[in-house]
Amino acid sequence: MISRNDPCFCGSGKKWKKCHYPHDGSTETQNLQTLYKKKYNIILKTPQQIEGIKKACQLNASILKKLCEHAKAGITTKELDDLAKTLLKESHAKSASLGYGHPPFPGYICTSLNEVICHGIPNNIPLQDGDIINIDLASCLNGYYGDCSAMVCIGNVSEEKRHVVDVSHECMMRAIRILKPGILLSEIGHAIESYANSKGCSVVNVFVSHGVGLQMHEEPQIPHHYNSIKIPLAEGMVFTIEPMINTGVRDAVIDKKDQWTARTADGKPSAQWEHTVLITHNGYEILTLCP
Repeated sequence: MISRNDPCFCGSGKKWKKCHYPHDGSTETQNLQTLYKKKYNIILKTPQQIEGIKKACQLNASILKKLCEHAKAGITTKELDDLAKTLLKESHAKSASLGYGHPPFPGYICTSLNEVICHGIPNNIPLQDGDIINIDLASCLNGYYGDCSAMVCIGNVSEEKRHVVDVSHECMMRAIRILKPGILLSEIGHAIESYANSKGCSVVNVFVSHGVGLQMHEEPQIPHHYNSIKIPLAEGMVFTIEPMINTGVRDAVIDKKDQWTARTADGKPSAQWEHTVLITHNGYEILTLCP
């Protein structure tokens, strides 16, 4: 973490506390917003934007909760996708995933089972006892975006699967608990990978957390593994924390046919949890906690 008496990251030669340390006051806030946009292409959100993002995140979390409650043995992931479509429509919101990317993603949600790391496409195969599934929902409400995901264990799952589900959740929470202005971006990856490794798991290093709020994907990109990115967190940053943790090797293989589904290279289980967080004046706020 950068100290108040360390040289400012902007290169001015001044101490951080005398330069770009976040203080109360509109002038300092505007200066910091301008600097972060110019230097890092990071948008520090305004109070009005944060209010809109919070509403989008709360809706996103409440819909995700209903999807997770509906995920049971015998239910297909296509049925979950249809339910997401209905709930989003009822809430006057839109899926941020549907039609995204190249080729266009075909689902309202991502449903990633067992050895699938992420970007699983909903289908007509029923969930079975012993499956683990990640349900990932990103949505847009009134022009603002929310993004979160959760794991669901279907019936009786193996000890190996239960372990990776638990480790992935703790990795996310350990990363969240250190967040505050001045923390370097690299410390997030260190918190995640150090814990995952201590529990005999690996961290996927080809996908990242990301800024969110005004778009589904914004800067910064936040690696979940050890890295040396020196960007200090600042008040007004909004981003996801979404580590993908494997029981085996960290490597991912992208499905050549659908060009979306990412699976573990060794076929072993993977798990992921995700929250959207806001950096506040003296810490953080999880925006996707379900009320």
